[in-house]
Amino acid sequence: MATGSDTMIDERRRLGGWLPSREAALATFRKNLAARARERAGGAPRASVVQELAALVNDDPVLRMDLARAIDDASSAGYELGYSTIDELMLLVDYVMTYAPPFSESSLIICPLNALLDWPMCMPSGYSLFRDPAFNAQLKRVLGVWCGFLSGPYSRSHLNTASPDGWFCPEAVKKIGMPDFECDPQQPFWGFASWNDFFTRRFLPDARPVASPADDKTIISACEASPYNVQQDVRLHDRFWIKSQPYSLQDMFTACQRDLAQRFVGGSVYQAFLSAYNYHRWHAPVSGTISKAYHIDGTYYSDAESEGIDPGGLNDSQGYITAIATRAVIVIDCDDPKVGQVGCVFVGMAEVSSCVIEALPGQRVRKGEEIGYFQFGGSTCCLVFEPGVIKSFVAQAPFRDGTPPLKLNTHVAMAR
Repeated sequence: MATGSDTMIDERRRLGGWLPSREAALATFRKNLAARARERAGGAPRASVVQELAALVNDDPVLRMDLARAIDDASSAGYELGYSTIDELMLLVDYVMTYAPPFSESSLIICPLNALLDWPMCMPSGYSLFRDPAFNAQLKRVLGVWCGFLSGPYSRSHLNTASPDGWFCPEAVKKIGMPDFECDPQQPFWGFASWNDFFTRRFLPDARPVASPADDKTIISACEASPYNVQQDVRLHDRFWIKSQPYSLQDMFTACQRDLAQRFVGGSVYQAFLSAYNYHRWHAPVSGTISKAYHIDGTYYSDAESEGIDPGGLNDSQGYITAIATRAVIVIDCDDPKVGQVGCVFVGMAEVSSCVIEALPGQRVRKGEEIGYFQFGGSTCCLVFEPGVIKSFVAQAPFRDGTPPLKLNTHVAMAR
């Protein structure tokens, strides 16, 4: 039977630093979280959204079967989950509702629910469970409550200079480059009103200059993100659930936006992923007018079966989740008609799925201006271009795990 550290299957590839790379660190986190949750269990009532999630699962025989089997299968495979039943899992989920992630230089865990669900979500019965619409709708409510906590003053417990957990300790300040961000070390909590306020912190005005601001053919990075994939000649419909995970435009933009998706058939997609330590706001990759801006409800923890439980499972589903996960779409009509429309798809993964759109249809934006952000984290983003527009991309395959992020507002592609 597998253990948390002695088999290759457990060294799962986790990009962006949202979870530790080694399973042993995650197992320790789950064990410690479970102990704290049990200590608190008798002292406070469960959050109503967690009670409703438990009722949904327990009252639906299919959901109850799927989740119970996923937990059993993960435990039988040797993974230390910190829980063995649905009720024990709900106890831990309830504890997370008032959990603010501490800093860690070696084992950062920004996504505690993802840490709890990491293995059940990729067990055979977990695939269908985490695609269920009712289950995801209730997960959205749970995450909304956690987001509310992280947006309030009680979430600032780790916004201090104490090592090793404080986000302003010397190690953290160096790791996340705090001198580049707006903050005031002389104020309590460095001037941040909440953990979310800190995590969506803004760069100083000159920290990320815009590349070639007057040249519409120079397209810039919309996020501070590491290159993940470039694909040419994308299709209206494709088999996004298979191993190669090609982009399926109508699924990315949704069926009710078929005419929009049709514009990009034969075009290009550039995808990049955000790191837990980096900037989490979105900026316009081109100058122009917002023609579309909308939010799409979707899944939160759904993996592609084609990736299995191998080391690439969670993160190699990034192409797949562009078609099914919660996401925001912003389309910009570029000032240069030869560039045409540019689709910006900001995809939430796991907890980091609160996509906030700021730039609305009809609004004029300059290249490099802010257009939205991910609350309590970041995820993955795509820039979608019409056919024949892109001459070259700066990032070239193969894309490796250790690739540093392309800085916000830097040159990412050149139009013809």
